[in-house]
Amino acid sequence: MPSLQSVNLGSPRTIPTKSAKTGIYKEPVGSATLTARGVEGDAVMNRKHHGGVDQAVYLYFADDYEWWRGELGPDLAPGTFGENLTIEGVEGRAVAVGDRFLIGPTVLEVTSHRTPCHVFALRMGDPSFVKRFHRANRPGAYCRVLAPGRVSAGDAVQYIPYAGERITVSALMALDGVREIDPDFMRRALTAPVHHKMRSDYENRLARLF
Repeated sequence: MPSLQSVNLGSPRTIPTKSAKTGIYKEPVGSATLTARGVEGDAVMNRKHHGGVDQAVYLYFADDYEWWRGELGPDLAPGTFGENLTIEGVEGRAVAVGDRFLIGPTVLEVTSHRTPCHVFALRMGDPSFVKRFHRANRPGAYCRVLAPGRVSAGDAVQYIPYAGERITVSALMALDGVREIDPDFMRRALTAPVHHKMRSDYENRLARLF
């Protein structure tokens, strides 16, 4: 059965070579409270691009960590990729928009993939890591919180796949930077509970076709 391997929180830290601060450096903690606005105690420094109800919690998956350990070495600790929750027992690349994760009293619903930025590359100490992360196509998943509550490392996780169109996080990541997206794909995606920014983008793209 899937389980919650780690709960990870970040404190404000200075970005290398910059004066700005970031919350991407996350460390495992025993437990945390998940709310509709995010994870209590977790630093979110740039709310234009991070946080908000449709990306309140970021998940990364143990099977993706195993793959990355083959690329980066065995010492990758939970939280390295900036995730709030590290989930084991679920295939990360196959997770889709609308999938739900039930952890104790909480209910999370997947909204989108993670698009890496230059801060992530700085955190990883590799200026080419954004491109490397894209090539790996293991983005993790942003979630909205449908039911809040406190979660703890070791909790059982009930994974409920979305019954509608399967728009996987890996398929979405593959479209990052693509200027012309297949209209049929966008229409299918709009039947799922996608992130509001993606919904607006796809609706505008489709409107321009007519």
